[in-house]
Amino acid sequence: MATAISSLVTPPTLHRRCLGPACVSVSVCTPIRISFRPAAAPQVSRRGSALRVSASSAVLEAPEAVAARKLYVGNIPRTVTNDELRDMFAAHGTVERAEVMYDKYTNRSRRFGFVTMSTAEEANAAVEALNGTEVGDRKIKVNVTESFLPNIDRSAPEPEALFVDSQYKVYVGNLAKTVTTEVLKNFFSEKGNILSATVSHIPGTSKSKGYGFVTFSSEEEVEAAVATFNNAELEGQLIRVNRA
Repeated sequence: MATAISSLVTPPTLHRRCLGPACVSVSVCTPIRISFRPAAAPQVSRRGSALRVSASSAVLEAPEAVAARKLYVGNIPRTVTNDELRDMFAAHGTVERAEVMYDKYTNRSRRFGFVTMSTAEEANAAVEALNGTEVGDRKIKVNVTESFLPNIDRSAPEPEALFVDSQYKVYVGNLAKTVTTEVLKNFFSEKGNILSATVSHIPGTSKSKGYGFVTFSSEEEVEAAVATFNNAELEGQLIRVNRA
């Protein structure tokens, strides 16, 4: 009777183990040791890390700071190349970029270009040294494309009429910040027929860059515009007009 009660109390799993040969093997075997090895951390490329740090620590230059060292170079001979333009300014500082502008229809030089110096001081020095000098029997025009003005208007610009480009074009510099495309167009239209006019703006704003372009239908009209409007007063400032 005692044996029957004992067999009923013993849990079935233990009862089965004791009856089978597995009980003996378990009792004599050594404890199983389970070791855990920490997973290795993923390898990070030093190159990738350096690139991320470089990008995060880069300092973006303000648009007005870039504009202060970017120069307009006008009335240059059509034969002047990018390299020759760079060489003209290399004596006055480090030239970051020099580019002659070409007509997209004729692929001819438009007789003007842009040069970016490494500092505003170098840009000013280049203006003082090169503006009005002769290159290939032509007196070139050199000036800063835009000077930084306080209280920048960052509002979105009003949409303007499509500018009609032409190989007969003049550059109009030293524009007052109050001069709009419509004002420029009306000013030049008083003395003759023009195809189109535009004032350049800082992208995304209505702030004038201080220069613009006017197009004509003939070389004679360009010559007349330069003779008539160069050093003329517009909105209280003497504008500069030369071939573009």
